[in-house]
Amino acid sequence: MPEMIEVKVSGLALDERSKSPVVILQEIGGTRVLPIWIGPSEASSIAMELAGKKFQRPLTHDLMKTLVDGLGGRVNKILITELEESTFFAKILLNRDEEEVVSVDARPSDSIALALRAKSPIFVDRNLFKEVDGLTRELNEEEEAENLRRFLRDLPPEDFGNIGTD
Repeated sequence: MPEMIEVKVSGLALDERSKSPVVILQEIGGTRVLPIWIGPSEASSIAMELAGKKFQRPLTHDLMKTLVDGLGGRVNKILITELEESTFFAKILLNRDEEEVVSVDARPSDSIALALRAKSPIFVDRNLFKEVDGLTRELNEEEEAENLRRFLRDLPPEDFGNIGTD
């Protein structure tokens, strides 16, 4: 089994480029972060739980927790296990009487929302930090190139040749 690193939800952000919500997971006791792009409804569910707010009626993730509890189970932990073609995969590990009963494949966003409600730990395969670091570096290089193109495009013609001079 790969080495798993425990993380916490450090917050939510909005990707300006895609206008998609991003949940930010930070390693406990460390500085590495793992951004995961999620849907708006999952972001809302995570945000509500982080803020300690409840709707009058249970949300899907509240219902999931109620079902697990009602069946005598417990959300033991969440594992974010892999990244394939920009899609993350996760597993919800359920226990009953301290014995692992079932491992359920799930989206990380649903898993995280459920873990927050169940007060269960979240773990990430350590290799995902490396994969995402490479992806982030590529995106940063693309962004820098785009910023340079934008700067040059907006530069008045009379300023060419004067860049970097006083």
